[in-house]
Amino acid sequence: MRLTFLGTAGSWPTKERSASAIALDLDPELILLDCGEGTQRQFFQSSASFMRVRRIFLTHFHGDHFLGLPGLIQSMCLNHREGPLDIYGPPDAEEMVGRALRLGYFQLRFPVEVHALTGGSTVELDGYTVRAAAAQHPVPALAYRVEEKPKRGRFDTEKAKALGLHGADFARLEDGEPVHVGGRLVRPEEVIGPARAGRSVVYTGDTAPADTVTRLAERATILIHESTAAAEIEKEANDWGHSSARQAAECARVAGVGALFLTHFSARYKELEPLEEEARIVFPGTTAARDLLDHLIRQP
Repeated sequence: MRLTFLGTAGSWPTKERSASAIALDLDPELILLDCGEGTQRQFFQSSASFMRVRRIFLTHFHGDHFLGLPGLIQSMCLNHREGPLDIYGPPDAEEMVGRALRLGYFQLRFPVEVHALTGGSTVELDGYTVRAAAAQHPVPALAYRVEEKPKRGRFDTEKAKALGLHGADFARLEDGEPVHVGGRLVRPEEVIGPARAGRSVVYTGDTAPADTVTRLAERATILIHESTAAAEIEKEANDWGHSSARQAAECARVAGVGALFLTHFSARYKELEPLEEEARIVFPGTTAARDLLDHLIRQP
């Protein structure tokens, strides 16, 4: 599981930052979280490929979060894509994405299906689930939690050997079958630990502090939280439906996440270290994401 931050700017792109977009590689499937303008070009500079994008989850329909969609889809057509693309978003998704797909003169050459979600929606997919929660923003907006389905517990090889088990027995136990050895029946749970929670990534999109988002992020492996402003102007930011770096860190602390990445930085901040330091006072495991940052999310 690998994160690639394609764009970390807030509201509009700058010389240093592209508009919001994050690629999450679940291998073999790549999903895209938001698609601000310039996303397709950022793909070319990254380790990810836009032709592998199978699903796009849009948090809302402010331009810096979805205006890259027409160009990305048209580029997929020009590169002979044939496989389907699923696009998910708030309740107005069908109307908004439909408009984007009608821009310009081009022929759509592959199936595109649009799915409208609401806070509380869950999408069950192959090997993972995506849950949505309502964000706090002036327009309909969602936050998403992408989570692997639970994984089988670890096999205790040393304990199995001590019980007199051998290679062929290991496979049977891992398939859930008990095995007779030395007149004794060994059950799978004796040598296989409890199921492990899958890795999870929560992405807020644009939001003022919201209990719905904090609950969605509970014990997540990674929280990616918008951090439009510094604490000194957080009230103003909140009024516009945004959060400060300090508030993002507070969400991470209360939710008990493994690590926090800040994103969606106002153009007023040329340097990100002050925002990162402000957040680390509250939640030490904070990183201010930069464009094209890759982060490998390892198995716990």
